[in-house]
Amino acid sequence: QVQLVESGGGLVQAGGSLRLSCEASGSILSLNTMDSMAWYRQALGKQRELVAAITRRGLTNYAGFVEGRFTISRDNAKNTAYLQMNSLKSEDTAVYYCKADLTDLVRVRPLEVWGQGTLVTVSS
Repeated sequence: QVQLVESGGGLVQAGGSLRLSCEASGSILSLNTMDSMAWYRQALGKQRELVAAITRRGLTNYAGFVEGRFTISRDNAKNTAYLQMNSLKSEDTAVYYCKADLTDLVRVRPLEVWGQGTLVTVSS
């Protein structure tokens, strides 16, 4: 079993910055199967959407609305992913979720694990 815990959310003024963290914990065997980690967000009344993703090797992918403002990174030794968010806008207000892609060692199939989310509120 692997659990994800996000932290770093909060209230910030437009133009400010926040750094989110997502720490994975659980059995070492399961953690060793973890490949991609990603950040999603869900604003009130909207669908959840991808913000950024990073593979174990460090290949990254960003949503178009990021526009160079956010940077995803990870520390494989700490099983932790980060999302540095700069130049925040009011439309970035959302609950931010971390997702990890692993392998279910019992059923031998892909497994997605989600965190509980952390709220980011950007005031204009």
